Amino acid sequence: MRLDRRGFLSSTALVGGAGGLAAGLAPSFLLSDSARAAEPKKGGTLKLGIAGGSSTDSLDPRTLTDSVPTTIVSAITNALVEIDAKGQATPELATSWATADGAKTWVLKLKEGVAFHNGKAFEAEDAVYSINLHRGENTKSPAKSILSGIADIKASGPHELTVTLTEPNADLPYIFSDYHLVIVPKDFTDWAKLIGTGAFKLESFQPGVRASGVRNPDYWKAGRGNVDRFELTVINDGTARLNALISGQIDVMNRIDRKTVQLLQRAPTVAIVRSTSGQHYPFLMLCDRKPFDDNNLRLAVKYGIDRQQMVKTILNGFGTEGNDHPISPANPYYNSELPIRPYDPDKSKYYLKQAGMADFKVTLHTSDAAYAGAPDAAVLYRAQAKKGNVLVDVQRDPADGYWDNIWMKQPFCMSYWMGRPVPDMMFSTAYASDASWNDSYWKRPAFDKMLVEARGITDFDKRKAIYWDLQKMVHEDGGNMIATFADFVDGRGAKVEGFEPHPSYELSNFRIIEKAWLKA
Repeated sequence: MRLDRRGFLSSTALVGGAGGLAAGLAPSFLLSDSARAAEPKKGGTLKLGIAGGSSTDSLDPRTLTDSVPTTIVSAITNALVEIDAKGQATPELATSWATADGAKTWVLKLKEGVAFHNGKAFEAEDAVYSINLHRGENTKSPAKSILSGIADIKASGPHELTVTLTEPNADLPYIFSDYHLVIVPKDFTDWAKLIGTGAFKLESFQPGVRASGVRNPDYWKAGRGNVDRFELTVINDGTARLNALISGQIDVMNRIDRKTVQLLQRAPTVAIVRSTSGQHYPFLMLCDRKPFDDNNLRLAVKYGIDRQQMVKTILNGFGTEGNDHPISPANPYYNSELPIRPYDPDKSKYYLKQAGMADFKVTLHTSDAAYAGAPDAAVLYRAQAKKGNVLVDVQRDPADGYWDNIWMKQPFCMSYWMGRPVPDMMFSTAYASDASWNDSYWKRPAFDKMLVEARGITDFDKRKAIYWDLQKMVHEDGGNMIATFADFVDGRGAKVEGFEPHPSYELSNFRIIEKAWLKA
């Protein structure tokens, strides 16, 4: 039975994927839809210039935090489940899945005849090992929180997994699509020489600089793994990245500055790939320390931002207003009855008074590492917030090392999230009290309890009611000021085909290397 918005889950089985859950997340090309219509061709070298790389990067899937290492890992490996361009869970290394007891025990059938790059046959024990890398007390994987409901995962056959949960979870197939949960051989640990079952074999990797790979001649997905090799260069500077695309030095780039889109529309050698998504750009306030342990100050900050102006000026219209929680208006669980917080400097002053202050001076850390336009957004917010006596000092930090030195360490900084296909994954990854990436350190036992309750509910309307309450809790009390949801805006050269938009992540769900092909 298909997983849809009304008939959420059958009591017996969910086979081969899920349909319609994220139907509202429909992607779209800005210029052309031709990439999905043509027949893939083999050959050539795909050259990518990608932002989101650092000298501290690793290909250990437990450490993935940004686009460069994630894009490389996605070319080398596969997961059990893939999210397609309509936001649906579809088979990858798992060919089907079923549950017979109200979503508490799941059986996944795995693909046969697939080999790792070292020749080892893929079996269920490899999947068990790979998933367990992210479980247990000692793991630092951000996926630990979304796997916390697994009581046991075992190989119940050479190509069969049985997963037993502590409580029912109707989203388990979606969880296994998480980009951290890729499959490697049992007992594998040599992450600098990563191997998987993916479309490409790793040739070289220099953290924060470049990577390359060659096509896996035995790749098992029809129409994927088309180019002979890829060469990825880390280009964190947006202008340099764009110039490289226009001049033909690279074929693909991410994070196009939205202010340049109209100019690029006139360039015959470049096309824009635009995807509506749940991507959002939080201003993070750490709730576990002063000054933001006082919600009055958090509210003063939130009322000090003009969301409409942020969408117009920073996103150039390529996005929508946010409401200080991470579920986007395109998601079927979005709380449409929760009014969007207005720009109200007087309210900022009111909450400062409640905190015993006439004004509030705070340093906002920002960087191009957060997202293209983050420093501009910080400067614009400074001007907006000043009218409400929130006095912001903007500190621009280097892109290299930003995620290690600033994020989750400085009390007020900027970040980005690319959303998740279902609310439970987003909340469990970044808002649950024990989440590894709870990047505002906001912890509420009542929130945690309701989140667990929602996981096992298979009725859409009942589940939606809880998710609406959770959004309201984060909106009213959370440490994330989310002013905008941003479309993904990537770029491709004229000879690149197969680059389809995707609702989950940029670069065609990080799978651009696997999907792309080059016209002769």
